[in-house]
Amino acid sequence: MHERSLPASPNWYCSRSSDVNDSGLLGVGAKNVIFLIDVSASSCRVTGELVGHKDLVSGFSFCQHAGQSHVCVSSSGDGTVRFWDSDSKLLIREHAAHQTPVAAVHWSPVDKNLVVSGDEKGVVVCHWHNTGDTASFFPEPRTIFCLTCSPHTWSSVAVGYKDGMIVLIDVSRKGEVMHRLRGHEDEIHSLAWSPVASEEVLQSRPEDPEAAAGGASAGDEKGCYLASGSKDQTMRIWSSAKGKSVMTLKLPYLKKRGSAVDPGVKERLWLHVHWPTGRPTQLVSSCFGGELVMWDLTRTGKQRWTLLGTSSEGQNHSRIVFNMSSVRLQDGRELLISTSMDREIKCWDLASLDCCWTLPTLGGFVYALTFSPVGAGCLALGVGDNMIRVWNTLTTQNQYDTRSFWQGVKSKVTALAWHPKKEGTLSFGTDDGKVGIFEVFANRPPQISSSYHKKTVYTLAWGPPVPPVSFGAAGGKPSHSLYSCAGEGVILQHDPSKLSGEASDIDKLIQDTNNIQHKLSPHTDLSWKPDGKVVAIGNEDGCVEVYAVPSLQQLCSIQQHHKIINTLRWHHDHDSPPELHCLLASGSSNATVYVHDLRAVIENPPESPVVLTEPYRRLCGHTSKITGMAWSPHHEARLVTVSYDGTAQVWDVLQEEPLSNYRGHVGYLLCVDWSPVDPDVIWTGGKDFTLHEWRVSKQEFTRPPKGKKMVDLREKMKANPKKKKNNNNKKAAGGAAPPQTNGEAVTGGEKAGPGAELSAEEDDEVGPASSPAPPSAPFEVQRKSFAAVKSKEKPGELNTLKKKKPRSMLPVSTAMDHRPKEELLQDCVTLASVRHGAAPPAGCVPGRGEHIHLGLFSDRPALCRMFQAEEEAHVEAGHFDSVVYLRLWSGDLEGALQLATEKGELSDHLLSVAPMAGFAAWSRTVEAYVKQLCLQEQYLKAASHLLSINKLYEAVDLLRSHKLYREAIALVKARLPADEPVLKELYTCWAATLEKDGHFSAAAKCHLAAGASFDAAKVIARKNDVPSLRAAAGLARVSGEAALARSLALRCAKDLAAARDWIGAQDILSGQDGLLAHRLHLCVAELMGATLADRQAAPQPAARSHPWASLGSGGIQGRVRDVWETHFGVSQHSAGPHGAGALLQELESAESPAPTANVPLGQVQLHASLHLTCAALSSLLGADGPLVKELWRAAAWFREAGHFGVSAELCRLLFPDHDVGVCSEVLRLAGEEPEAAAAAASLQAFVHYHRLYEHWWSDSTHVDGPEGVAAANGDAAEETRPRGGLDPVASALLSERHAACQAAQRSVGEIQERLAAMVLKHSRAQLHSGEAPAPQEPADAERRPEEQETLLSLSTKMAEHQKRLGDLPDALKVYPHPDVVECCLVLLHLSKSSASVSESLQQKAKDLLSKYGAESSACRAARRFLT
Repeated sequence: MHERSLPASPNWYCSRSSDVNDSGLLGVGAKNVIFLIDVSASSCRVTGELVGHKDLVSGFSFCQHAGQSHVCVSSSGDGTVRFWDSDSKLLIREHAAHQTPVAAVHWSPVDKNLVVSGDEKGVVVCHWHNTGDTASFFPEPRTIFCLTCSPHTWSSVAVGYKDGMIVLIDVSRKGEVMHRLRGHEDEIHSLAWSPVASEEVLQSRPEDPEAAAGGASAGDEKGCYLASGSKDQTMRIWSSAKGKSVMTLKLPYLKKRGSAVDPGVKERLWLHVHWPTGRPTQLVSSCFGGELVMWDLTRTGKQRWTLLGTSSEGQNHSRIVFNMSSVRLQDGRELLISTSMDREIKCWDLASLDCCWTLPTLGGFVYALTFSPVGAGCLALGVGDNMIRVWNTLTTQNQYDTRSFWQGVKSKVTALAWHPKKEGTLSFGTDDGKVGIFEVFANRPPQISSSYHKKTVYTLAWGPPVPPVSFGAAGGKPSHSLYSCAGEGVILQHDPSKLSGEASDIDKLIQDTNNIQHKLSPHTDLSWKPDGKVVAIGNEDGCVEVYAVPSLQQLCSIQQHHKIINTLRWHHDHDSPPELHCLLASGSSNATVYVHDLRAVIENPPESPVVLTEPYRRLCGHTSKITGMAWSPHHEARLVTVSYDGTAQVWDVLQEEPLSNYRGHVGYLLCVDWSPVDPDVIWTGGKDFTLHEWRVSKQEFTRPPKGKKMVDLREKMKANPKKKKNNNNKKAAGGAAPPQTNGEAVTGGEKAGPGAELSAEEDDEVGPASSPAPPSAPFEVQRKSFAAVKSKEKPGELNTLKKKKPRSMLPVSTAMDHRPKEELLQDCVTLASVRHGAAPPAGCVPGRGEHIHLGLFSDRPALCRMFQAEEEAHVEAGHFDSVVYLRLWSGDLEGALQLATEKGELSDHLLSVAPMAGFAAWSRTVEAYVKQLCLQEQYLKAASHLLSINKLYEAVDLLRSHKLYREAIALVKARLPADEPVLKELYTCWAATLEKDGHFSAAAKCHLAAGASFDAAKVIARKNDVPSLRAAAGLARVSGEAALARSLALRCAKDLAAARDWIGAQDILSGQDGLLAHRLHLCVAELMGATLADRQAAPQPAARSHPWASLGSGGIQGRVRDVWETHFGVSQHSAGPHGAGALLQELESAESPAPTANVPLGQVQLHASLHLTCAALSSLLGADGPLVKELWRAAAWFREAGHFGVSAELCRLLFPDHDVGVCSEVLRLAGEEPEAAAAAASLQAFVHYHRLYEHWWSDSTHVDGPEGVAAANGDAAEETRPRGGLDPVASALLSERHAACQAAQRSVGEIQERLAAMVLKHSRAQLHSGEAPAPQEPADAERRPEEQETLLSLSTKMAEHQKRLGDLPDALKVYPHPDVVECCLVLLHLSKSSASVSESLQQKAKDLLSKYGAESSACRAARRFLT
């Protein structure tokens, strides 16, 4: 589609973003596009692009198998892996197996269907091209930097990581790691396998004794060498068979001739290694400064390398190299292709080690392109990578003969203009408002104008000088001036011979000449007619104004456009009819090109400006804003235009006909120019970082795509999604509209030309400027490695971009000294008359008006008048600091201070001279300066100034109000007494702030300093962990807060006990007074936990326990009494604080919640042990009633929490051999203590309940044993067991009162469930009242009418059962028995297989079942025994 082109620069910091196939086709990843370049000929040529990725292309690889070499694969930061056909440029398949950006991809040289990729999270994915299947592995949780497939074994893959690790994995074994290669200390940049499938001995120093001993037999083992390059400046050769390093190569530092040593060049290293096919002993690597070196792995000595490109100067890259790939062509040539940060692609002949050709690439938008009117075929490019390229397009030896100019630019080049007469003189404008001139054939930096624009330079043009530059003698006049138009709407005229002088704004000349009083519309473009007699200026409001030289008299105003003017071009005047010489083409943001015939206006200038509202020709077809245009120098009235619609259009202007449309770019176009030597060739550049040369006659289309759909173009633009960012550094032009909004309105002030694209869609910051090579810029998206490089740049370098001369204190009078020579000489005569004449000349007042500058050379009153005029000028310009200094110089110190106070321009210098005006003025100035500093958030400095006028409390209040408590406290403690109340307030406020932010320890320090020890302990305890509670308890104890200390110690001990740290819990309690009872509680808890753990009832081994925690001899009750007496001094005879009564009273006051379900077993043990402790103390006091109640509560905790087995085991511990004698004693005294008697009966019943189940289980063991054992022992068992042996146990369980109570409770529960179901059904019916009624449930339909219940009937039954429950004694409900119905069923079941249940007891059980079991859930089981 195009003849020649410059592609976008290859991506940086990617291990494999380029590759070449055996037919000589090179694929290079640049931004999110892969460029295909034919390298097989003597010169390269871009043949096409692969467009589709949505993010940076991170990897690219060709399939190197016969018949399939046209297929390739690419990976991207968008997480996809795409397969392409390089012949058809079409996508074959896309895989999205990765969830994060893909870092590397490689097509296996062994298996033609296998592709391996790795992402930044460490996931490795195998893609099968023939089936589309994928398999994912996760060998290491590290960031992958590179990977490569073995050329000898299809399943072997080497993976390099960011931290220096290299892993060899086997993909046939689900990514199993074969070897981990450790040796590098930094990022692995590249990996390369040896082309030979053996490990021959290399001449090296083995790095381990094993390798040294077995070096001679290294080749006997099956394996292959692997080379690695790392950021640690070393390359290593690894044995894949042994998994060890066999050679280390240190990278040489090659100092360039005539250049200084850059200390940062080693930090910016990227070390790529490439092992060429057929060269097993030669390895190519990159070096520090872009050099390429060939290593001979068999050579000994220090220099084992050979530098490439030594035959002539300038062959090597000037910056670090990122990728290399090689190919052996059919003609026998072996080529190496390299890509570099210097934005060049180089081809090397590996036989001669010389560079064959160099292809320059572009690292930013192509903002401007223009051919030299003097040097034929000399094309200049202005690019967004801060460089200017000058390309000799007519050379035959090197088709890409380009030179780069970067010195002094330091910003995006947005405008270019060749001098119309001088060969090699090129002017440029930049994004930051800079204007300069390069002499392209001279090796020296550019001349930079001292007058900067405030915003982006849009247009540069050479034209005849106009006043004031045209003033002066004929010999001193420049033949041409340089005019620049920028985003702020100003056109400046620069004198090319005196760029250090001030540039003039032509608006003043236009206003003076045309007697215009109003402010002119901001200018956006200008174009000089080739004969230099007329200039056309485009404005922001869409108006085009035409002026005649030399005074810029306005000839006409063209008012056809209604949007911002982006480009203007005059028809050329050579070899064309005179009637075409005055054609002016204009393009704006409303997509239509207008051509105006101004011949009548120019040849016969009117007395007053003419307004033109109708164009000569109208060119319609583009669908978005026009950004550039150019007239053909070979044809009459033929114009080419470029637009935001992404196309270039050639027009026959006179016929208003489109001739040819070029659609080869991806994204919108920015610039265009016609070839000066070939009538059929046009050059275009745009957003896609490329420059295209194309022929008009070879284009398929004749007009732009219709409508805003632009079907074909939108397909390409999807590959370049615009990332919208907030860009506060917008130009007056407002930035460019996104390409998605084709043809939409543009906001006022927007310039849709070169400067408008300098918005967020391009992020090409300047690269490291300390390098002697040209500073290059990254693409929109680059790897994080480069961000680290950029952060090491010197901050001062960016500040020098806009360095201007300091502003003059006397600008008005200074400007008067830059007038023409005649006026300056007249000033000398006038000044002599003033000083020596009797009276000054008429109308001459030195220091005022036109003679303001003479005030400096006259008397003091004249100087004062001059100062007054200068002050007025400074005030008008907003330079109040200059006014202050003028008043200071004139002695008006108070006036200077007052003005600086009003305008907020006070400074340390003014404050230092303020005491000269008196204390009052100084004090007022300090207070005003303090307010100014507070607005600037310089609170410490403001407080220090308040101290200078002895306002200490105000300074403290200022610091406190801005939460600078630390500084305020330091100030108060240094200046005020220790008992100052404000100090306590500061500590308190600071503590509140720290506590709110979660800094509890610091807040506690503040409370301690303020004397609030209680608050300090409470704050520390807020974190509620063991260390905090221990510290808070200690703090409270030391501070005398005994009650708080005990409370906090108890909380800490409970946490330690919950963690089974019994020693720590006892230690924390022993440090406090009055906590003996709680220590006894923890002792019982520890003993009980150890006992239950020994019996495997509660498998919770203690973390830290005491030696006495083991059970030893005797039961748990006896063990508790022994430990208490031995280790705690508590016995039956203890008195006072150690007495059982006092200790029991303290424990009874402790919190004891009611038993509930779903409580962890550890907490249940603590609660139960509390009741056991109270029971033990009651035992020491001989109080059987409280003893039984506490024992019942201890067992109830386990039972209610759902730990049935632990409850049974506890009962066995408390009542060995089921001896419940203590309960019997209490039952005898039932009349005196009815509650204790009820508790004793309940406890006795549960003990018998557990015994009943033990008997059942033991009986089941006998019955369910082997048949032979049962047959042999059955009769004997029946004979040995006494009949009615369970009667004493069962009689306590078969209580009719408890059976009645339990039946009533069950009935209440069932009725409550029915009521809840009825309410739920009613609510659902109301919710769906508007819907169709749901069909009745089958159960309701089958229910008989007499069984259907109502809310009233259920409520009546509920009242009856509740009344029955209310009539029962409270003791039955507080101290319940086991389920009587359940016990009846167990007894009747035992009676079937055992004679231990008497007939009378069986009959009693059946009676209770028939009376109370019909309504329970066990009614079906009861029928077996009742029928």
